[in-house]
Amino acid sequence: MTLSRAFAALVIAWFADLGCIQAVTLEVNEGNSTCIKTELSATFSITYNTSSSTRTVQVSLPNSTTVDARSSSCGTAGSTSWLVAVFGSGHAMGLSFSTNGSLYSVANLTLQYNLSDTSIFPEANRSDVVTVVSPSVGIWATINTTYRCASPSTFRVDEAAVTFSDMRLEAYMPGNELSPTESICAADQASTTAPPTTAGTTTTAAPAPTPPGTPERGTYTVNNSNGTECLLAQMGLQLNVSYFSLSQNKTIQELVNLTPNLTRSSGSCEASRASLVLTQEGGTTLNFTFTLNSTSNKYHLSEITLFANWSDATAPFSFTNTSLDYLQSTLGRSYMCNAEQTLVVVPTFSLNTFKLQVQPFEVTTNQFATAEECQMDQDQMLIPIIVGAALAGLVLIVLIAYLIGRKRSHAGYQTI
Repeated sequence: MTLSRAFAALVIAWFADLGCIQAVTLEVNEGNSTCIKTELSATFSITYNTSSSTRTVQVSLPNSTTVDARSSSCGTAGSTSWLVAVFGSGHAMGLSFSTNGSLYSVANLTLQYNLSDTSIFPEANRSDVVTVVSPSVGIWATINTTYRCASPSTFRVDEAAVTFSDMRLEAYMPGNELSPTESICAADQASTTAPPTTAGTTTTAAPAPTPPGTPERGTYTVNNSNGTECLLAQMGLQLNVSYFSLSQNKTIQELVNLTPNLTRSSGSCEASRASLVLTQEGGTTLNFTFTLNSTSNKYHLSEITLFANWSDATAPFSFTNTSLDYLQSTLGRSYMCNAEQTLVVVPTFSLNTFKLQVQPFEVTTNQFATAEECQMDQDQMLIPIIVGAALAGLVLIVLIAYLIGRKRSHAGYQTI
């Protein structure tokens, strides 16, 4: 995703009005206690319409940003907590947090921008305040640890994108300062070198894991509020992940199969958006988001997020991509692909699917609708036809050659 388009004059005006780019510290307090604290730099890329064209501006979270105490809240261990930061002329960024008791995560990223601010949005054809939300941004950590990610991480939020960098964050804090124990994001782990071996000691590397083979096909469903199935999926799933292994003392690339009888499914169904969340015992959560284009009546897999808390990893890690375009099909039909597919999410994580069939919208009678097959399946069906036609042609040529040769042989022994 490219976020480099910017208008220099607008950026300069923003800096003059709101301050310089630098890491901003934000806190949510309840009495004398701090429950949420973050140190981060953030850049926003926002696309808006003028009367004659579409423009994109790129602005940064200024050091004059403050926390809106009325909208922010600490919540409790079983409820959502909020950090809402306000800046400029009616702009805001919100992070909502949830926890299951052992992990906390950013449940939603909200961006609010005021199109009537002409210093940022000159010639905008609207003057209202726009609010956009992105769920499942892939920021999470274990309770009582600080989430740290120095690498830039970009999240798509409708017509805008938010890039965080140099981020340190903790929610549901037991004290007023960030925990010295850190959960490091996957992007930072990929650039971390292995720790040196102490003199006088030897380290025996564990053997490389055995390839897991083809994964078992599982059946996963999501029910709507009245208990009927609104999303159906059958597939075998295999994770292809790079992470730093404690047992091998280096970054490894590993194939990990999802086991259906150890995996539970959940999710949600909306008019134009559906999600399937697969949670496997042992600390693996895989989230699929499907998006429907109501104009073309086509849907596709637009987002994949992986959360992993594995004992062999140095820290919990996550990968996410919110701008995918896989598994495309037509509303009212299912998508099918028996062939193995590789869905690349980020350079360090891809997902292999086997014998996949999925329908995220307009499920009736708890059954898949007529399937639209992937190109690979169509190609695999075409190959036997081509081979068969070629063999038939070859047999025909041999037969014709035989008949011609036989006729000539008879002609050589005619009676005088």
